Order: sequence, then structure tokens, then C-alpha cells
Amino acid sequence: MINYKIKVYPSKLKLNKKKQLAWKIAEIASDNAKLNKDAINMVINRIIDNASVAVASLNRSSVVSAREMAKSHTRKNGATIFGINSKIKFDCEWAAWANGTAVRELDFHDTFLAADYSHPGDNIPPLISVAQQLNKGGMDLIKGIITAYEVQVSLVKGICLHKHKIDHIAHLGPSVAAGIGSMLKLKTETIYQAVQQALHVTISTRQSRKGEISSWKAYAPAHAGKLAIEAVDRAMRGEGAPSPIYEGEDSVISRVLDGKNAKYNVPLPKKNEVKKAILETYTKEYSAEYQAQALIDIAKKLNKKISNLKDIKKIDIYTSHHTHYVIGTGANDPQKMDPSASRETLDHSIMYIFAVALEDGKWHHIKSYTKARANRKSTVKIWNSIKTHEDKKWTKKYHDPNPKNKSFGAKVIVTLKNGTKISEQLDKADAHPYGNRPFKRKDYINKFKVLTDKIISRKESLSFLNTVQKLKQLKSRDLNKLNIEVKRNYLKSNIKKGIF
Repeated sequence: MINYKIKVYPSKLKLNKKKQLAWKIAEIASDNAKLNKDAINMVINRIIDNASVAVASLNRSSVVSAREMAKSHTRKNGATIFGINSKIKFDCEWAAWANGTAVRELDFHDTFLAADYSHPGDNIPPLISVAQQLNKGGMDLIKGIITAYEVQVSLVKGICLHKHKIDHIAHLGPSVAAGIGSMLKLKTETIYQAVQQALHVTISTRQSRKGEISSWKAYAPAHAGKLAIEAVDRAMRGEGAPSPIYEGEDSVISRVLDGKNAKYNVPLPKKNEVKKAILETYTKEYSAEYQAQALIDIAKKLNKKISNLKDIKKIDIYTSHHTHYVIGTGANDPQKMDPSASRETLDHSIMYIFAVALEDGKWHHIKSYTKARANRKSTVKIWNSIKTHEDKKWTKKYHDPNPKNKSFGAKVIVTLKNGTKISEQLDKADAHPYGNRPFKRKDYINKFKVLTDKIISRKESLSFLNTVQKLKQLKSRDLNKLNIEVKRNYLKSNIKKGIF
């Protein structure tokens, strides 16, 4: 790996493009690095993971709307949309829009946390859509996904967006563009322009994850993927981009992030070095923000240790800066304590999540978020007794550069009315790669079966699982088999009409 030092240059210096971050990204996207066996297997795992949560969300409002929009853009030799007959094809950018929204809706797929936040699995829908439309094979898709993960993880390690209240999809646009470029074997120059265009058009604020969180949280990565596809298309036609997009005098860094005196270190593999960043990422066992994963595990353990939850006086959670200020009481969002809040808001409220998991001793992607569940009096009482605190020791562990030591956990102290204190702590979620029971292929398959149960037929389930596990052998046109169909009368429609 090489740590590239990124800073702003005045226009008069005319920074050589080969010294620009976008060019360095394009170089590794266009190289001929060997593919790592474990990385290939993880790509298959994550495609299964994405399909699981996408199928489970097919009839949720935002997914229905995204699908209705996409259905107006059919194409004879296009891409498939989850739920719809595979013989019907759509423009790849619109298929990516529909499928990307379905993947993101439940906040239940993979994550990577470092200087910034990300859901690298968001790269997969646009890459599959483009691969289907352009008749690429399984190995082409694998290469593209491995590259996209590499770029996104590198950017998330090196450049903090949330400090400036910029949504993390600003790292997704470039990674999707790089992944598509790698999959299509485009020239370095073309990928360089596409990466810059994709970043330029995917800058948005974190208001989408603040206060009353709306359905846009599900749309945001799908929108970034769609814009990235369009950026690659323009670059392939010879169009240029705002440049240097990272280092320029009026660039993203200069005007949106740390400013003209900014200095960043972005780690990227050397040209032709094996890409393995996907192995540093981790999926979710529970449908909630990643920082809640370990805390749900803690709550389940405390459920067995506390004989009567009515005896609870207060609960203190000591955790990292991120957990406290983004999903804890440090966010100062009253909506996070409101039983009538949206699902998107509740899955970013560790107080709500912990209260429910503590009471139920388990977590369910639908039942744990119902209005009735949120309004249960006993839950609200526990919910209001919870307070989070930043503990610098946990923040330091959160930022540990060693993946084996990096921590996303907390220490919880429950104080009972008689003064007794019961505590539990956990560094990492049990399902984390370095957790107590890391997710393996069988766990991804089980998650798929649980989430798709009673939605798809057993035949459809077996067909998809057999196909995806043979991804390396899939030839041109075989990637359409990665789609999952449901019975036509299962899919809901939005009776409200839009422009399309």
C-alpha cells in the first residue's frame, strides 16, 4: 500500500494529472492485478447479502416508488430489477436506481467505518446492472466489485466527510465509477474523468441522516450509483470532468471539506497489487445502524442477567464519539426519543434499539420497528432511562488502524432501583470478522433464506443460491440469473402518479 498525501494546489501550478488522487484511483482500476481467492468468495457473500435485504424490502414504500419510476424505462437488452420477471429488461441506470434503493432500505447490508462511514455493498447494484446490459461475465463483475470496494475503503480511511456534514455517498460515486471502469476494462484516462465527474455530482449534505430521517436515506446511494453510471457513459464518449476534483483551487477539498490548507493521507494499493479491502468490511446480523450491532448483542446478554426489567432505574452507555453523537443522546435529536418517529429515525436511535433488544432478548427487521412496538409503555420507560456518553478509550479503539483491534462496541452499566449495578461490554459485534462468531457463507445463506421466506418460492431460492455460488463460471448473459422473481400479485404499486 502507498499513502498518497493529498492537498490543495492553486490553479497556476497546474498539478500534473498523474499526481492527482483521481488518477491514482484510475490507475488501480485499470491495472491487471491478480484476484485474491478470499476476496472473490466475499464478493459472492455480499451479493447474497444484498439480495436478502432487497427482497425483504420489495413492498416498502420507497422501494415501490423507485421500482415504479424504473418501470417506465424499459430496454430490449438492458438489466433486471428485483422482483420483476427476468425477461423484462430496463435501462441499467434505472435498474441500479430500483435495486440500489431496495438494497439500502432496511439498513441491513455491509458496512465499513474509519475516518468516515460507508456501506460498500451499495457499489454492487450499479455494477450488476451495467454488467447485465453490456453482457459481461462473472469474472468481469467480480473484478469490478473488488475494485469498487478497494476504492471506497481507501477513501473512507483517508477523507472524513461527516465532519463537514457531507453525506458519505460522496465516496460512493467515485468507487462505483472506478468499479465500472475496471469491469469494462476502460483506459486509465477514461476512468480518471469518470471518477472526477462522479464525485462532482454526488456531493450532498448529511441532513438526510439528521433529525426526522426520511426515505431519502434509502434513495441516496442508489442516486449516487445512477449518477456514476451516467458519468462513466459520458467519459466513454470522450467528455471531460472538473479537474483536479480533489486538489483543485475550487475543488471539493478546498470548498467543501477542510479547505485550502487541508492535508489528507489516502492509502491505495500499488499498481498491480492484489486488492483485498473487501475483507476488511463487515455485514450486519441485525437491521440497524452498524454501531448498534454490538449493543444489540450486549442487550441480549443483559436480558438473561436482569430478572425483572421493571427494577431498572437508569442505563448508561459508554462508547465512541461516533455512537454517542450520531445515534446516541449526544446527537441532541428529540426525534430519537419519539415513539412516533419514522423507522429510518428509530434505526439510528441506540436508545430505542437497546430498549427493545433488552426487553425482547432478540431483534427482528420488521417486528422490532412497528408503531405498536415503539409505543409500548414498558419500552418507552426503559428508552427514556438511557443516556450515552463518549468515552475516549472507546473512541481511540474505534480509530485503531489495525482491523483486528478496531472496536465498534461499548460498555453498558445498568443501575437498578436498589442501587445494584449490572454491567456488560463488547468490543465488536458477534458477527464481525473478528467477533465471537464471524459470518461465514452458511450465515449469509441462512440470512437470505430467513429474509426471503414466504416471499419467493423454494425453487427460486435454490436457483439464485446455486447461480451466485458459481459466479466465477458465469458467462455473457448468465448474469441475468442473479435476478430474483416473485409472484406478480405480490408486488405492490404506488397509486400516486409522477412524471414518468
